[in-house]
Amino acid sequence: MKSKYKRILLKLSGESLAGEAKHGIDFDTVLSFCEPIKKLVEDGVEVAIVVGGGNFWRGRTSGKMDRTRADHMGMLATTINALGVADALEQIGVDVRVQTAIGMRAIAEPYIRNKALRHLEKGRVVIFGCGTGNPFFSTDTAAALRAAEIEAQIILKATMVDGVYDSDPKTNPDAKRYSKLSFHDVLEKDLKVIDSTAAAICKDNNIDLLVFSVDNPNNIFDAVCYEGIGTVVGNY
Repeated sequence: MKSKYKRILLKLSGESLAGEAKHGIDFDTVLSFCEPIKKLVEDGVEVAIVVGGGNFWRGRTSGKMDRTRADHMGMLATTINALGVADALEQIGVDVRVQTAIGMRAIAEPYIRNKALRHLEKGRVVIFGCGTGNPFFSTDTAAALRAAEIEAQIILKATMVDGVYDSDPKTNPDAKRYSKLSFHDVLEKDLKVIDSTAAAICKDNNIDLLVFSVDNPNNIFDAVCYEGIGTVVGNY
């Protein structure tokens, strides 16, 4: 199946890597995500990945801890996840590189835009860890920033919900799922799809966002090749 995009950025939440355990990394779950990623690479799609760290640590819920230090701990958590995803991809024969926004030369490359682009052009998956490298910014913002920097055509945000709703579908059985939304609507209605900084970066750089569920890991492949999956957010 022919992909609609040449270069994508996939945003994986930390929670999605934990599987049913809800904490840590469930390697079978990670492998299930890596199989459709491998299919995309084999079809010629250039794939970059940003991972969250919520399966290990959430800085914003760290109570009385200094926010900057708590966010640095969250960046370390994203690196653990990046290495786990890299290992799974390598086990199924995918060439991959991990780059981190904070220097960790013993275990990963430092983030260098031109080097990341070169890896992508050579068919390697590039996984970005440590968010933006700065406190007070989410990994959603990191995904938007990296997507802009590498000129990705779309951000695929893999979540535990099959799109964006006008209210919480877990508590409201009549919640309406949107098929398309504008970034203006997301910001005006405070829909919590991504944080406002990430939405502004996407809006200003004309980068579409597709929010979809990874309950079925094959949705990662289908989201790139088919219409009708999840909710598309763009400059409509």
